[in-house]
Amino acid sequence: MPRSPRVSTRRPLRRRVLSTAVTLLAAAGLTASALPAQADTPVDEIDKSDNVELMANLPKPEGFEPTNSDLAFTGDHVIVGNYNGFVIHDVSDPSAPEITAAVLCPGGQADVSVSGDLLYFSVEYPRANDECGAPASTPEDPDAFEGIRVFDISDKANPEYIASVRTDCGSHTNSLVQGEETDYIYVSSYAPSERYPNCRPPHDKVSVVEVPKDDPQEAAVVAQPVLFPDGGNHDQDGLLRPTQGCHDITVYAEKGLAAGACMGDGIIMDISDPLDPEVVETVRDDNFAFWHSATFTNKGDGVIFTDELGGGGAATCNAETGPERGADAIYGLKSKKGKGDRPAKAELTFKSYYKIPRHQGDTENCVAHNGSLIPVKGKNYFVQSWYQGGVSVIDFNDLENPKEIAYFDRGPVSGTELVRGGSWSAYYYNGYVYSAERTRGFDVIRLDDKRLKRAEKVRFDELNPQNQVRY
Repeated sequence: MPRSPRVSTRRPLRRRVLSTAVTLLAAAGLTASALPAQADTPVDEIDKSDNVELMANLPKPEGFEPTNSDLAFTGDHVIVGNYNGFVIHDVSDPSAPEITAAVLCPGGQADVSVSGDLLYFSVEYPRANDECGAPASTPEDPDAFEGIRVFDISDKANPEYIASVRTDCGSHTNSLVQGEETDYIYVSSYAPSERYPNCRPPHDKVSVVEVPKDDPQEAAVVAQPVLFPDGGNHDQDGLLRPTQGCHDITVYAEKGLAAGACMGDGIIMDISDPLDPEVVETVRDDNFAFWHSATFTNKGDGVIFTDELGGGGAATCNAETGPERGADAIYGLKSKKGKGDRPAKAELTFKSYYKIPRHQGDTENCVAHNGSLIPVKGKNYFVQSWYQGGVSVIDFNDLENPKEIAYFDRGPVSGTELVRGGSWSAYYYNGYVYSAERTRGFDVIRLDDKRLKRAEKVRFDELNPQNQVRY
């Protein structure tokens, strides 16, 4: 099993101020000039590169005070998941987005995917039943509901809740394999316990939900393939969680492949049979605490995996944590489609790490999080959220030498204590970057960079960033 080189001997994060780290570096013969400057941006004040413009910010509507999460796109609308439901934004004028609908339906984590007139919504926090207004429950309750909610969004101003599907351990994230008549949803979830009747260990699988598009009320779990028959990575020091299924999966249907970020493992799957995904390559990295998400290169010849060190709640973009932890790991990928009964072949080769070059303050949670490829034909540019590290645009055409070419970064939510906030997801869609800010609402960002101009001509009718296509 391949492992990334340059393994760090650092232990899990111990927070100290930057001045302490600089003193230690000086003692080792290094100077502070070798480090990016400590962030000193005042609370909420914007710092950005010259090729970035904030077009609009739309605060969260009343009732949506909890965390904003993931995004999905359809036509002139952007759907923002929230732990209390979802909000549909009209972005026909990106400089003046408007709220089309705000659907209160609590359940967290509120991962969202869209397929035509259907919206799939992940519920991870147990509710007493599957109704939108159901009170909170506990995972010890055998009748509690967790899983997938299905909404009809043909009328964007009046979404209709039409179906629910219970899945083991709920749904932390969901990813689509789309067909002409049928959608398959890969449901990722974790944290099993012997105390939970609907989420018992071992939980080394995903749930596959089948949705007939002409009869979505018949959506049901049709398979629960075990991805880690030998249990996955449980023994590595510093893991936030051992491998228990996956945290998130990105599908590249044209290649018949999917990349899974699975807590202790990074994997490539053959999904030529969507009901029976098969792991064909696995990598581990002693610098990774939590394999969080994955994105293929444009041609599918590489993968960016992200490490959510600290679970998104710690200040890890600093000198002590360093550039190789809480970062991206970029791999080259050689793959070959399977024929007949033979599975695909895949080989991942470590190329480099990437982490934002700006240190953040001790009151800012900051770590690699969700992003997407920018659709420049034949090229590899990536826009990515870093919580309170902001939004970063990365050129990784040379997989061994990624570099930042643009950024947008607000000051901390608080200047005196660590308050969780920042960009949860940042994705490029039809000429703009849209960011779900955990606390501050919905951001629309424009990039003005000649390297990205060709992307402005690419138009989508629909986009789920975890369902990649080749540009």
